Amino acid sequence: MNAFRGFVIKEFKQIYRDKRTLVVLFGMPVIMMILFGFAIRNEIQNAEIAVLDLSKDSMTEELIQKIASNPSFSITHYLQAYSEVEPLFQQGNVKAVLIFDQDFEQKVIKYSSADIQMVTDATDPNMARLLQGYASSIIRDYSGDLSPEASAGRTGLTADIRMMYNPELRSVNLFVPGLIAVILMLISALMTSISITREKEMGNMEILLVSPLKPYQIIIGKIIPYLILSLINVCTILILAIFIFDVPFEGSYLLFFAESILFILTALSLGVFISAVANNQQTAMMVSLTGLLLPTILLSGFIFPVSSMPFPLQMISHIIPAKWFLIIVRSIMLKGGGISILWFQTTVLVGITLLFMGLSMKKFNVRLQ
Repeated sequence: MNAFRGFVIKEFKQIYRDKRTLVVLFGMPVIMMILFGFAIRNEIQNAEIAVLDLSKDSMTEELIQKIASNPSFSITHYLQAYSEVEPLFQQGNVKAVLIFDQDFEQKVIKYSSADIQMVTDATDPNMARLLQGYASSIIRDYSGDLSPEASAGRTGLTADIRMMYNPELRSVNLFVPGLIAVILMLISALMTSISITREKEMGNMEILLVSPLKPYQIIIGKIIPYLILSLINVCTILILAIFIFDVPFEGSYLLFFAESILFILTALSLGVFISAVANNQQTAMMVSLTGLLLPTILLSGFIFPVSSMPFPLQMISHIIPAKWFLIIVRSIMLKGGGISILWFQTTVLVGITLLFMGLSMKKFNVRLQ
């Protein structure tokens, strides 16, 4: 019994000495609870919408104020003409636009009825449905306040709904671009980090160090196979998306593959950086899953809208490469967006890639000296 007790105590001490194990044991549950608890939201909060008020009378102003006071909406743009609607959606700045026709108040007074057009960005069909429901509810309540008959459904204000880019509200159009980001991050970052740490664990890295190869040549040689394999996966996913799931492709294939290569390089640079700071495959895998894969799924807008998350998580989402890649892919595939619209997201990915490539090279040079 004393021997067994000593053995158990030894195991506790061994775990205590391994700081990385302690971080995994106690840090991961906290991180997962925070991410899942705050990121997973079925309701919509602070969804960016725009208003085109061609009437500008007291009734439209009052209704706009009711919508603005609802926590589900955040009015970020006030438009002056119909021509401003399409560019705003192309840039991804708003999720919906409310349009009030001219002489709105006069129509309500004269005919006891008027139409309000609501145009939504249906690239995220779940959000489009929710926004439609929230706006319709506010309009019905306001209509009921104006007239008891309106609340009974005989007359009153109605919302004319128009879905852009995904009128059928097909969920596959939302998930396929997100799956591209998840798969590329999984293959490029996770597999690269594990591959390089495996070389260090097996002692092969020391053999490479005494070879004529320079550090940057070793790193490039390790990532080229995963770059090629990831490109093959991009082609496979795209073929399946278009011919099996009937996902539309409205933009440029050349731009799509150029942006995919950029994101693959971003993921590879993250994988190399993780392998540079991790001493073994287990640590590399845990860091990749916790620091890359979970945020890619939860904080990128793949499943849950970023605008509904708490402000700190929204700030964290800005450093998630998959968030910017998702905006790019959805814009190219569903909206036909070009580089003139996506230059900012592209610049962010280039910056993240160069940052982690530089950090990885610096870390490896320190290790190899």
